[in-house]
Amino acid sequence: MQLATGNTGKCNSTPNLSDDSGFTLTEMLVVLVIIGLLAGLVGPRVIGYLSTTKTKTARVQMQNIKTALELYLIDNGEYPSSDAGLKALTTKPGVATNWSGPYLTSESGLMDPWKRPYLYKLPGDHGDFDLSSLGKDGREGGDGEDQDVLGWN
Repeated sequence: MQLATGNTGKCNSTPNLSDDSGFTLTEMLVVLVIIGLLAGLVGPRVIGYLSTTKTKTARVQMQNIKTALELYLIDNGEYPSSDAGLKALTTKPGVATNWSGPYLTSESGLMDPWKRPYLYKLPGDHGDFDLSSLGKDGREGGDGEDQDVLGWN
């Protein structure tokens, strides 16, 4: 005697789902609470870190500009005038007879991380020249990301 197995010879492509597959509402809520706690703990640190990176970027860019200004000085015997400005590091001004630039490869290096030009003053109040950025808010003073980034500190 042979037992019938119910096999008709056809392949059934639908998986056999049981009642215990998937997640319960409680499990989903627990996961959401954990994600919320992690975001609450880690989020402010990440945002604080990201806000200081632009200030640090401005300091690095200003150091590159200072180096380019020193190279300009070596070639021309003087820093670019306030009228010629920092653009003299990328494009030859008419008065620079020994210009061997460009001293910076791109004019984008003359813009601070907030897309405003760096401030350049010759003669400077704090050295041979003053180089600065007004920070995120574009106004003098401020705290945090809004603080001025000064090239003479």
